[in-house]
Amino acid sequence: MSQQTKPANRAGLVVLICFLIAAIEGYDIQAFGIAAPQLVADLGLTPAQQGWAASVAMVGLVIGAFAGGWFADRIGRKPVLMASVAAFGLFSLATAFSPTYDTLLWARFATGIGFGGAMPNLIAIATEIARPERRAGTVAAMFCGMPTGGAIAALVGRVAGEALDWRMIFIAGGVIPLLLLPLIARWLPETRPEPQAGADHSLPRALFGEGRALPTVLLWLVFMMTLVVLYLALNWLPTLVIAKGQAPAEGFAAAMAFNLAGVVGSLGIAALTDRAGWRWPLVGVYLGLAAAMAGLASAGAAPMILILSAAAGFLVMGAQFSLYAVAPRLYPAHVRAAGAGTAVAVGRFGSIIGPLIAGELRNAGVTADAVILSMAPVALIAAVALAALARTARDQA
Repeated sequence: MSQQTKPANRAGLVVLICFLIAAIEGYDIQAFGIAAPQLVADLGLTPAQQGWAASVAMVGLVIGAFAGGWFADRIGRKPVLMASVAAFGLFSLATAFSPTYDTLLWARFATGIGFGGAMPNLIAIATEIARPERRAGTVAAMFCGMPTGGAIAALVGRVAGEALDWRMIFIAGGVIPLLLLPLIARWLPETRPEPQAGADHSLPRALFGEGRALPTVLLWLVFMMTLVVLYLALNWLPTLVIAKGQAPAEGFAAAMAFNLAGVVGSLGIAALTDRAGWRWPLVGVYLGLAAAMAGLASAGAAPMILILSAAAGFLVMGAQFSLYAVAPRLYPAHVRAAGAGTAVAVGRFGSIIGPLIAGELRNAGVTADAVILSMAPVALIAAVALAALARTARDQA
């Protein structure tokens, strides 16, 4: 059971603050894709370097998620979350003023550490303030900030067009989280679990003990495959749509449709899993995602590209944010943040791999359609792994 220092009727305010934090991450991820055409030209990057610049933040996020979950279970969610928000604000500003490729890589890496430290704490806070029957909905409401932030970045790119300076995109993404720090300090409750006599805080035993080894590995695999698809789309969708022969404005529109539909999918699929359970509904979601990516690969007309981009966003984000509600339920309360943080961290290898796949394939001359189509079997692997997880997992909370 969790210790909460704020009354329950402030749960909505807590969700709003966490929503804003998630929105900043979504903005930053999509901002890289929106800034990429100008950024690549300004710094003289190759397609492979663009892929690494997109992925290196996810390397930092893996490290931050491991560390953030571990520290949060020991010193509390709130101080770790504040430090993480400060870090991704400051290093987003450093991204904006990067003069070279090497400097850009270090700035993006450090930004990712900040995002990684925040993620398991947002998940744990959402799980611990929500009623059991509303956990998936609460987590989804919080994390649909990510596609909202991404949609804002895409809208800015579409409206401003070539007049938009890529550095201003990251300056905005750096200033806003720093402005949020006083709100976090004032209103966010501390939800660290109460000390339990005799509780085993060993992370390996929490992850792999008492029959949790196979569910843990399957959960990691589902997270990883989901994020391969999601982060390839977030970082490369505008570029790939343009490479299909569409105007730049259509590329930004596809990114905006992907993110806006992701908001709807986050809430809709979470409501479904709260009502019907997470197991078999999510298997169907992943099968639908595979079909959407295959359809998007073959689409040639702008309206169909927008529709299928929206369908892919609806399904992949709905699945991802429902997984955020599932992960902490598989682990005891006293290691919940660390268990969820480990799932996020291991899964984030997918967010590293996704943009790299696109960069390396495009560098090798593979068509945009083939790059998108390569994501259909990835979604099918996630569906199979989730079906296995549904048969083996046991809820702890």
